[in-house]
Amino acid sequence: MWFLLLGLLGLGLKYFEVGAVAGWSWWIVLSPFALAVAWWAWADSSGYTKRKVIERENRRKQARIDRQKANMGLPTSNGQRPRR
Repeated sequence: MWFLLLGLLGLGLKYFEVGAVAGWSWWIVLSPFALAVAWWAWADSSGYTKRKVIERENRRKQARIDRQKANMGLPTSNGQRPRR
């Protein structure tokens, strides 16, 4: 995502001829887009993206379980009972 944002920023600065970016080659300005494509290709092929989605779902699931246990007055996953 950072490569995409950097590419959009560079593209805008180059298009509107702002500062030193106006004199840069288009290859330099457009290179963050190529890096973004390479990153996404690697992340998808290596399973990185899917692993991050599963980790996020597991954190949400555990937070929901902890919240329900706390509402019932039971100890949560960190072993603490809720304060009353």
